Parts: sequence; structure tokens; C-alpha cells
Amino acid sequence: MPEPRRGAARERLFDLVLWLLLCVPVLLKSDPNDGGSWPLVAIGVVVLAGCVAVSRRWPLLALGVTVAASLPASLELFTPSYSLALIAFGYLAGRRQEHTRAALWLFGAVAAVGLLLTRLTHTSLGQWFTLLLALALAVVAPWLIGRYVRQYDRLVRSGWELADRMEREQAAVADRERLRERSRIAGDMHDSLGHDLALIAIRAGALEVSPELGPAQQRAAGELRGAAADATARLRDIIGVLREEDAGAPTTPPGETVEELAARARASGLAVTLATTPVPTLPGMSGLALHRIVQEGLTNAAKHAPGAAVTVTVTPNPTYVRVRVVSGPGREQGGGGTDTGAAAGTGTGAGPDGQERISGHRPEPGSGPGPDSDSGGTGLVGLGERVRLAGGTLTHRATPDGGFALEAELPRKPPAPLPTAPTSARELDRARREVRKGLARAIWIPLALLAALGLLMAGVALWTQYQSYLEPEDYAKLRVGMSLAQISEASDDLPDHPLGHPPHGVPPEPAGMHECRYYRASMLAAIPVYRLCFVDGHLADKAEVP
Repeated sequence: MPEPRRGAARERLFDLVLWLLLCVPVLLKSDPNDGGSWPLVAIGVVVLAGCVAVSRRWPLLALGVTVAASLPASLELFTPSYSLALIAFGYLAGRRQEHTRAALWLFGAVAAVGLLLTRLTHTSLGQWFTLLLALALAVVAPWLIGRYVRQYDRLVRSGWELADRMEREQAAVADRERLRERSRIAGDMHDSLGHDLALIAIRAGALEVSPELGPAQQRAAGELRGAAADATARLRDIIGVLREEDAGAPTTPPGETVEELAARARASGLAVTLATTPVPTLPGMSGLALHRIVQEGLTNAAKHAPGAAVTVTVTPNPTYVRVRVVSGPGREQGGGGTDTGAAAGTGTGAGPDGQERISGHRPEPGSGPGPDSDSGGTGLVGLGERVRLAGGTLTHRATPDGGFALEAELPRKPPAPLPTAPTSARELDRARREVRKGLARAIWIPLALLAALGLLMAGVALWTQYQSYLEPEDYAKLRVGMSLAQISEASDDLPDHPLGHPPHGVPPEPAGMHECRYYRASMLAAIPVYRLCFVDGHLADKAEVP
């Protein structure tokens, strides 16, 4: 059976068991043998069936109908037939109702209707207080328990949802990190292999025009130079596909120092001058960026300014290091010269007169390299991102003599990344705040209403006691033998509501009295009381008892 159908079957089974359970008190207390009637039994069973049927969609409606069925049987609300239904539907209303405002309005309406019925039937306010107590214990208390269970389940469900989301996010982050690391490896491979291929092309170009080699060796050197240039172009195309647009800079520093990089380039035929020795060592991303700036400057000079002199200057400061790579204008080589421009992917060859022939695209002599030269500018763009991640700045410009300058400032201490809370932590904190607000609305607001109700009941009780309170001064003015009219004149009329029955512990009334009335002698104490006994409308005995 599919899961949705299995869940619907469980709900129907639960509703059926609940209905049967709630019908038991109705069947027991409305039985004709107990003074009830079968029509009342049928009505109660049908009402409970309807309440159970609508309790999932409209839980407050089921609770309201149950209260309406209880009030005609007893103004005190607590009835043997529907007391269990009140508790059950009160709990279900708190468990299933989303908002609390409607429930609070319902509780207030029940209290107001109970007070109105009390006044219409001329019953004492004691019954209304009993109704309020039954409302608080049989309806509001189960409703609060239901609200608590609902909020707890909501928190648990939110926790599981967040845990599942965190697992998915961690898997996605792991996938992104793997792809990003592959991109970084691809970028580093492009940087290192491109540099090495450029140096191979320079050496092959030098061998191609060397007069010490024969035509066959020169032709083989030219083919080697062309193959290196083609490999550089293919490598750039492949890495350009693999590299993401927002790929970060590689974080693993190369094992080669700046001095070793300059020496290797010098051995390959580049005129490299390292003006600062030893080069200061920078930690982390700054050290990696320093190496890459020098490597990019040397590679661009080899590609776009063949034969130009390159000067590398590293100036240390207390807080940052300034690096400057300046290449002069490239030179056009004649016969017997050395053309090192092959790394840019240009095709060269020696003509019959020994003059170097140039084919393909290359910058004009003296123009210097630029960001839109053969590499498409991606090298400088990626280098700028790497320097930015290290906390530095990068600038590049053409020099007045037609060369090119690459400058950067790198901090000795890279700035620490700002801590950011993960999305899952923010979501969990938001869910906890929502649950706290829900618990406050579900528990503290009803408790505040109950406290206000208690204060109201205390006020009404004091008012009721005042209605039966006889002032000691008025009691002292009363004399045996006075008629009711004379008593009213002497004591500004007696209280309107004498006590309904003598308090516990009061001695027996005198014999022969037609009527005895009891009045409170104190506002707060139940005893002593004033007892006034009358015969034929005249005061026959007065006493303070006990």
C-alpha cells in the first residue's frame, strides 16, 4: 500500500477509535435506566460523530459544538456525558490549530455566555465561577498541552529538515570543492606548463637559426618550435574550457622560489635581471601571488617582447612588499639573430637569404605586451584575482619606451576572512525563535488570561461579601422590638443579600422565631456573623455568633 493511503487509513482508524471512546460516557449517562432517554443517546452519538469528522479541518468547531451540547445539561459546563469529549477536543484544538487567537476568542465567548445564562436564570455567581473553573481545567489546560506538543513536534521536524538540508548542502559543497580544486589544478598546470613550453620554444627558435647546425637540424628545430607553440595553444584552449568563470586562485604554493624561476628563465635565453636578492619570503597566498606575478611577467616578455631585457624588482616594507616586473620593447631579428617570439604561437622560418620570415599574429616591434595580446588577457585577469584574494593590488601599463610594466603590492599579513554563519545555522536559529514565539503565545498568554480571570473572581467574591456585610455601627443601633421599617430608618436599611444559610459552627436558633437572618460582621472572615431573628415582622433577638 502506498504511504499516503496508509497514512489516510491510520487517520480514519484513529477517528473511529476516538468516536467509540467518546460515546461510552454518553451511552452510560443517557441510558433510560439512569433517567435518560434514547433520543438523547442518539443525539449525543450523532453530535460526537460530527465533531470527530470535522476535528481535523476545523478543530475549534468541534470544541465549540461540544461546549454547546454541555451547557444545556449544566451551566457549570462539567457534565458526565461530555466531560471526556471536552478534554479530548480541547487537546486536539491545541494540537491541530495553527493560530491561537481564534481559540482565545472562543474561551472568552464561553465565559461570556455562561455569565449571561447565569443572570438570565437568576442563579448565583457561584455557578459561573464553577463554569470558569471547569473551562480552565477541562478545556484550556488540555489545549495548552496540545499547543506544547505541537510546538515540540514542529521543532523536531524543523531539526530533521535542517539536518537533511545540511547533508545536501555538504554534498553540494563537496562537489563544488572538487570541481574548484580540479579547476585550480588545471590553472596551475596551464601556468607552469605554459611557462615551460614557452622556454622550450625559445630554445628551439635559437637552434633553428644557429649557423652551427645544418639545414636538416634547423628544420627539425623549427618543427620542434612549432609543435611547442601548437601545444601551448591547445593547452590554453583546453584549460579555458575547464576553468570556471568564478574559479578562485590556487592555494598550493609552488616549490620553486623567485630566484630559481629567474635563473631558469635566464638559462633559457631571457635577459633577466633580479634587482633584489634575497627575495623576501611571504606566507600563504601572498607568497603564491609573488611567484605568479614574476612568472607571468617573464612569460609575457618571452611571448610578446622577444629579445627584450626584463628587470624584476622586489621592494620590502614593514607591512607590504612591492614587486615590479618591467620588460623592454621587443627586437626584430635579422639573419644570424635569435628569434624568441615563437612562444606566442607565431610561425617563423629561415628564407634562402638567411633572413627570418614571420607568419601568424605577433605584436608590432616595440609595442610591448598587453592584456589583449595573444593570450586573450585571461592571464592578467586571473593574476589580478589571485592578488585580490591575497589582499593586494595589481596594476599593469605600457612604459614610455614601448615596454610593459607589471606592478603589485602584497601584504606581509593577508587579511583574515570574515566569519560568516552558514545558511543552515541561520535557518535553525530562525526556527528556534519562531518556536519560542509560538510557545509564548500558546502558554503565557492563556496563563495571563487565567490570572486576570482569578483577579476578576476575587473581585466578584469581595463584592458578593459586601452585599451581606452589616456595619458594626448599624448593628449597635438595632433594638429588640423594632419593626422592619424602624430598623431601616435606624441603620440606613439592611444589606440586600443576607447569607443563604448559617455558617458552620453557629449555635441553634432560639425557639419560637419565625425567621432568622445572618449578616457578615467582617468583610474577610466567615465568622463571627450577626444573627437577627424576627417574629411577626419585629426584631425578637439579635446576637453575634458564635
